[in-house]
Amino acid sequence: MRMRWLALLAFAPLTGCGLIYKVDAQQGSLLDKGSVEALQPGMSKRQVLLIMGSPSVISPFDQSRWDYVSTMRRGRDKMDRKDLVLHFDNDTLASIEGDYFPENPEQLMADARKYKRQYPDEKRSDEDKKKKKRGGEG
Repeated sequence: MRMRWLALLAFAPLTGCGLIYKVDAQQGSLLDKGSVEALQPGMSKRQVLLIMGSPSVISPFDQSRWDYVSTMRRGRDKMDRKDLVLHFDNDTLASIEGDYFPENPEQLMADARKYKRQYPDEKRSDEDKKKKKRGGEG
């Protein structure tokens, strides 16, 4: 009995040494590259809102700046942060600065496959997939 407790106490410090798996974590705005490229100076706030969606941060003191913030941590790596900033002048888009994590559907699917997840299209038979491509059937 004493040896079990001793063994338990010996292995307890190892639990924080990276032996436990850490999942990838993405938080914030996952932006589509096409949407960001569609932004043009001179657009209204409403047009930008329809293309980009709601910003992560709107300062109550400075309504002329919208921030789309996102962070990404892969496993135990350092957290990366991107901030896409839109500046408005009299409710029209004046400038775009910063960077973003572009949404990459192929990479998202590859990451999901690591964890054995399947998307609805992957669960269909190959015959059903061919029918959809040929005739637009369900």
